[in-house]
Formats: sequence, C-alpha cells, structure tokens
Amino acid sequence: MSKNTYSLVIPAYNEEKYIGDCLEYALRQKDFSEIIVIDNASTDGTKKLVEKIAKEHPHALGRLRVVTEMKKGLTRARERGRLEARGNVIAYVDADTRMPEKWLGMVIHEFEKNKNLAVLSGPYVYHDIPRYEQHLITILYWYILAMPIYWLVGYMTVGGNFAIRTSALEKMGGFDTSIEFYGEDTNIARRASKYGKVKFMPSLYMYTSARRFEGQGVWKTGLIYMTNFVTEVVFKKPVTKKYVDIR
Repeated sequence: MSKNTYSLVIPAYNEEKYIGDCLEYALRQKDFSEIIVIDNASTDGTKKLVEKIAKEHPHALGRLRVVTEMKKGLTRARERGRLEARGNVIAYVDADTRMPEKWLGMVIHEFEKNKNLAVLSGPYVYHDIPRYEQHLITILYWYILAMPIYWLVGYMTVGGNFAIRTSALEKMGGFDTSIEFYGEDTNIARRASKYGKVKFMPSLYMYTSARRFEGQGVWKTGLIYMTNFVTEVVFKKPVTKKYVDIR
C-alpha cells in the first residue's frame, strides 16, 4: 500500500487542441488522488473543455478540477498548482503530453523505496514526428548531451515530466516565479538537490508534442535549452528572458 498520496498538476495556456488527449491518458492512472489543470489566463476554450471532461468522463468524477491563474507564466502556473495540491508528491506534466500506462507506477515505486528522493524526472519521446527524427533527437539530446551532463552535475529535471516531494517544494520556498520559461526546470532541479536526491531515469519517458522543435527549429531550440541549463547551473540564473508561445 502506498505511503504517499499523489497529485497531478497540468499547467495550460490556450491548450484546447491538446488538453483533451492529455487528460484522456492521465485519467487512466487510477492512483492519482487528484488531477488539477491550471488554466493560465487562456483565451480559448481550454477551461470549458476541462470542465466538460470533468463532468462527463467516468474516471474524472471527484478527481479532476480546473483552477484559473490569471497571471500568465509557466512558473506561476506551477506555483498555483503547488498551493492547490494536497498530495505528498506532486507530478507535473505539460498539456501536450500523453502519459504512458506504467508512468505513475514507476513514480510510486521510486518514491516509496527512497525516502531521500526529492525529484524524479525522465526524458521526452516526441510522438508526432517521423520515427527517424525521434531516434535522432533521443540519441543527440538525451544520450549524447543530457546524460553525461547529469552524471557530471548530479541533477536534471524535464519540466513536462517530473514528480517532486511536497516537503522538498516547501523547503525550497516553491517555484521561482521570476523565471518566465527557459531554465525553470534546471532551477527546480538545482534547488531541490539541496533537500534530497534528484534522479533522472531514462526509462521514465513521457510522450509529448514536437511543436517547439517544429516552430523554432531543432538546433535553435537545443542551443537555447543548453545555454540556459549551463547559466542556471553556473550562475544560478537563466540567461534567456523572452520566449514565444507555440500552440
């Protein structure tokens, strides 16, 4: 029997196109005590769609709710989710993800066996691009670049695929809402590492959309992420202030 309770938080800004699929997969995970969608100042039908799913989906009754955070920003949405969630462990995924069937079971296993585990994260698998591009990105990003850096630094978190112990979040003082977008996941990992183990597990993958790669290019996207990883690790501050919403 699980010693912890598990909440899921999904930040969502104008995600009407994706949030339905995201919830379809997330609701299959029966061990989430609650699923909270943070409607982050959306101007489309995101909130209405979530409310509709909450009323009509058989697995959503009593578990799924939507909360509005009018101050736009990913870290602000994450923080609102932290304040709303009641679980001992809070999982965070993006609104364009599709959670694998065994994902939560793996999370529960890791947190139950290691009381010192503060954060658990894993890589992305981009489900909506050709298979050869998936393999190229997986090899380049996760095995050539990410894993050696993780072994060197000792921490790494992917923002749309992680779970964090609530007590660690409280000790950290929550999320750094001064960060708009880039570098926020590394900031989480760096700060949480002071309060426990930050584990990156390649087998804990999350299916997600490749829309950012398609919108601004693979190489440019990779360079921006890598630059902000390094500056957050070295200077404790990401360098890129502006970002573009790609929907």
